[in-house]
Amino acid sequence: MTSNPDLSPNHQAAQAALSAAEARFIANNPLSKAQHDLAIGTLPGGNTRTLLHTSPFPLAMKQGKDSYVWDVDNHKYVDLVGELTAGLLGHSHPAIHATIQHTLTTTGLSLGATTAHEHAYAALLCARFHLDRVRMANSGTEANLHALAGARHHTGRRKVVVFSGGYHGAVLGFGEGTPGVNAVDREDFVVVPRYNDLGLARRVIGGVEGLAAVLVEAVQGAGGCIVGGREFLVGVREAAREKGAVFILDEVMTSRLAPGGLAGEMGLEPDMVTLGKYLGGGLAFGAFGGREEVMRVYDPRVPGSLPHSGTFNNNTLVMSVGKTALGEVYTPEVCVEFNEKADGFRERLKGVAKGSRLSFTGKGSLIGFHFTEDGTENITCGEDVKGKTRQDLKDLFWFEMLEAGFWVTRRGLIALILGTPEEDLDQFVEAVKAFLGRHKAIMML
Repeated sequence: MTSNPDLSPNHQAAQAALSAAEARFIANNPLSKAQHDLAIGTLPGGNTRTLLHTSPFPLAMKQGKDSYVWDVDNHKYVDLVGELTAGLLGHSHPAIHATIQHTLTTTGLSLGATTAHEHAYAALLCARFHLDRVRMANSGTEANLHALAGARHHTGRRKVVVFSGGYHGAVLGFGEGTPGVNAVDREDFVVVPRYNDLGLARRVIGGVEGLAAVLVEAVQGAGGCIVGGREFLVGVREAAREKGAVFILDEVMTSRLAPGGLAGEMGLEPDMVTLGKYLGGGLAFGAFGGREEVMRVYDPRVPGSLPHSGTFNNNTLVMSVGKTALGEVYTPEVCVEFNEKADGFRERLKGVAKGSRLSFTGKGSLIGFHFTEDGTENITCGEDVKGKTRQDLKDLFWFEMLEAGFWVTRRGLIALILGTPEEDLDQFVEAVKAFLGRHKAIMML
């Protein structure tokens, strides 16, 4: 990385610090570099999950235990990635281990038939998230795809309203205010240009002919952990219903934030809800459910119903582990206590970052961090930071948090793991404080 004389002194100083941090990263991680060099011989770019690629090369992890991970160069990290919210229970929860072993011993994995396991987990999901009916899938992406197909079949229409910054799965991204280059059915999506703007949302929804569904997150996870206001979300629901469209709440990430998800906490009463991530207990999982009237489109007893197959939809291991995760480990009481603790952690981080180019957003155990030219704190949508993001500072932060022993996402997401020791969270707050002090000249406003 070379210095650019056209940059301001602040940006030049940031580039110098970033170049030094990157050089230390390369020197400290030779085995990760070697693993990457091997992987590029069989995987495009050495990668099968684009989000995990980082320059100059990604770290290769070899082990996880509890709330820690170790890379192949034997560095230990406090895991604040939390598998992008799917790793809520950590890497070796004893109840999950016991369920896996019991299922393997007594049941087996793929029975090619309906089982009591899927009904037991379905009953728990319906009770916890206030669903009349639910069907299983293999990921949040699948859950959203099937929910949209169901909404289209139910209404006989095609168009779907989504929101700028929204992410609903690998082929359903709208981060730049338009359908992503790999999005399916691109022509069927209408994107509201700003999240949290109810007036604008009403105008867009009201103007769409042939509207089948409105799909929205209560917190935009991949979009920066931006929290939706209750008035906004309720208003969007009402606008959808005025058009006779299905209101779908994407809770793939956010169901962990309250005992009945944010739909329950905020009284949103969606027509359909999509789920995934931690609800597989660390295994691949997705689900979609909602009102019986809408979900009936997937009832195979009904003539003309939609097919919904998938070899692993009702895999006995996933059904059993998921039921243990939600029913025995992440109980409503545990959920409330954990997210209250996380709220306090985020507030401490906000206090440390006050007056700097670093700010924090989020709700409960889902936290976002942002680096902007002016230190924007009140972030209600992605457009609030557009054109102001300091990627150089975000990259510098990532490199130096690794050196301090913390594994965070480079894009700016923290997903806390249940049972992370309080002292580790305290040490992260101190590491952030030390980072801001060390780089006071480029970080403070």
